[in-house]
Amino acid sequence: MSNLEPGNANRLPQGSKTTRRQFLGGLGVLPVAAATAQAAAPSSAPAGEAMLPVTPFGKYSLSRLICGANPFNAGSHLSGFVNRAMREHYTPEQILKTLRRCQEVGINGWQAAGRNLDLYRRLVAEGGRMHFLSLGSEPPEIEELAQAGTIGIAHHGEVTDRLFKAGQLDTIHDYLTRVRDAGLMVGVSTHMPAVIDAVESKGWDVDFYMACVYERHRSAQELEKLLGQVPLPVGEVYLSQDPPRMFRAMRQTRRLRLAFKILAAGRLSDRKPWVEQAFRQTFESIKPNDAVIIGIYDRYSDQPAENAEYVRRFSPLSRPA
Repeated sequence: MSNLEPGNANRLPQGSKTTRRQFLGGLGVLPVAAATAQAAAPSSAPAGEAMLPVTPFGKYSLSRLICGANPFNAGSHLSGFVNRAMREHYTPEQILKTLRRCQEVGINGWQAAGRNLDLYRRLVAEGGRMHFLSLGSEPPEIEELAQAGTIGIAHHGEVTDRLFKAGQLDTIHDYLTRVRDAGLMVGVSTHMPAVIDAVESKGWDVDFYMACVYERHRSAQELEKLLGQVPLPVGEVYLSQDPPRMFRAMRQTRRLRLAFKILAAGRLSDRKPWVEQAFRQTFESIKPNDAVIIGIYDRYSDQPAENAEYVRRFSPLSRPA
């Protein structure tokens, strides 16, 4: 049960004097001025490859920072205006440029979906070495994803949560079994700690969870019960006490967790202290073998390097056994 209290919805850190104009101008952007410490990589490895802590992922090794795909696909979770700006910036060539920059700073994983497979194939054909993790929910896509070099598939969180709320979570088990039969790492994506608890209780053959730290799609009835009122229809509602709830669920299983939306889908991206606090809180709260997926919108700054610097600062440098 949650101890959420009225008045916590979309609460920003104390001391904020951000105007609406400033806030909208910074949506989806990490205006972080931190200098990137360029740790020397071994001479036998490409520059950047040894710069981030990593975690075992089956027979693979994943950096503890993974690039997400929502900004690439114009899915800001903020507004139609921001979606249009992301679509304008992220041409196929720019997406590949950003992924190459991610690789340079040590990020070796890209979490996307089947719609991004052609770009992943192109990245690999042009010498890219990033691992591809996918979301999915339809069995026919599994074979194509496996053939393209995908190393793991998580059942899509939006579908997972909808089925859970309808009392039909068991219907995803067949999909997970098919992913295993294809030789891939098996995952479940969700925005709800209760889903993780349910899957754990069932003892399913699962390797990892993708866990949104905010339960962002509560119904109006659920919000009214929690807050005593329903916020204006201004989009998704992010509650400040959600991350600790998800972090507790993440620590209660030995399985790898990939935390996502740690910046509340850009809502905490407007000021450096907010970004720093989100990274610090996340890496102090998750297990040493867990990792973070974060969307990158590098139109105004070198976000791959900025994010990598936060991970180096708050996560101990380690190698899988």
